[in-house]
Amino acid sequence: MERPWEADPAASFRRRLGKSALELGGTNATPSCPDIWELDNGDIAVIGRDMTEQYAGRLPTGVSVVSDERLVVIPRNMIIAAKPDIPDA
Repeated sequence: MERPWEADPAASFRRRLGKSALELGGTNATPSCPDIWELDNGDIAVIGRDMTEQYAGRLPTGVSVVSDERLVVIPRNMIIAAKPDIPDA
């Protein structure tokens, strides 16, 4: 069965949403993950710690992570910093 949405591997990075991990104090001296980016097709790319295995046995009812997906975790301050860049609709 075809899924209604598929990630487009040809999409390019358009702009960072919020601030970098370096700006937020979430990395030592190099600008490394986590990060949140808007792609040129409007989709969002999230770079974070892969916690798929750690959460696999305790996902809420109705939530699943299939074989080509990963559950990633980013710091709370990063999503708060991105809020002004995320449209309401």
